[in-house]
Amino acid sequence: MPRISQISEGNLHFLILDCPSDATLPDYLPILEEHNVSDLVRICDGSPYQVEPLAKIGAEVHDNMKFPDGTAPSKTIIDTWLDLNNKVFFDSEGTDRHIAVHCVSGIGRAPVLVAISLIEGGMDFSDAVAKIRAVRRGALNKTQINFLERQGA
Repeated sequence: MPRISQISEGNLHFLILDCPSDATLPDYLPILEEHNVSDLVRICDGSPYQVEPLAKIGAEVHDNMKFPDGTAPSKTIIDTWLDLNNKVFFDSEGTDRHIAVHCVSGIGRAPVLVAISLIEGGMDFSDAVAKIRAVRRGALNKTQINFLERQGA
């Protein structure tokens, strides 16, 4: 059973996932399609599943925002992530589209990117962390929270 958490705030709509495999991807596809996922960001190393089924539902896969587990992203990755946010949520007609993002378990790297978006959108960092933790128990470690606090300052 896929572990998928939805986070929405204003124009921002995200799905945080654990990492699918080729065997489990068919379980994720209907949910991604139902939420109108236009882009899926893979933060974990390797390619644990084929991208063709995602392309068939109209989701573009991004493999260019990887960073080490347990850490925070670089400025380059943040800029790339926020550019994608702008393209999906503000530069297009489809305001109901979602960005799906996953790392291995969906409690570290993926939530930190979503928190950055919420903070950049004007949310206080502690509110962003609480919003994510409300649907993604155990999300974000101390290093990532300290990073987010600096982002929100």
